[in-house]
Amino acid sequence: MYTITDVRATEHAEVIRLDWIRAIAEEKIQEAIKNGELDHLPGKGKPLQLDDDSMVPEDLRASFRLLKNAGILPEEMQLRKEMVRLKDLLDCCKDEKEKARLQSEMSAKKLRYQQLMAERGWLGMSAFDEYEDKVSRKLTER
Repeated sequence: MYTITDVRATEHAEVIRLDWIRAIAEEKIQEAIKNGELDHLPGKGKPLQLDDDSMVPEDLRASFRLLKNAGILPEEMQLRKEMVRLKDLLDCCKDEKEKARLQSEMSAKKLRYQQLMAERGWLGMSAFDEYEDKVSRKLTER
């Protein structure tokens, strides 16, 4: 059984270890700059193109970035993308039977999306609403 003192000592040791790793990394970067090893990198002197993830809940940022870099969409993003596609199909569909099938598929996607948002506790959060608006605009840009 661990005591509060044990936990605090472990946390303190972790902080010291991370500071040590950070210091080594900074030293290596400064050494590479000094030796000119970073002088010929693509984009040198240009502003970084950073993704604005300020509207993504903090506890999900790392996992979203990992998925994005791997070219994989989180389930809710895939659902949003599919809902946009279904809306486009519904807008141009003339066959009533096909339209009913598409509407049924859209309803199922919306329901699953709402379930995911509720499970994550995001429904009604202003930060989530803003993020969802940005995602929606991004997905519908042409």
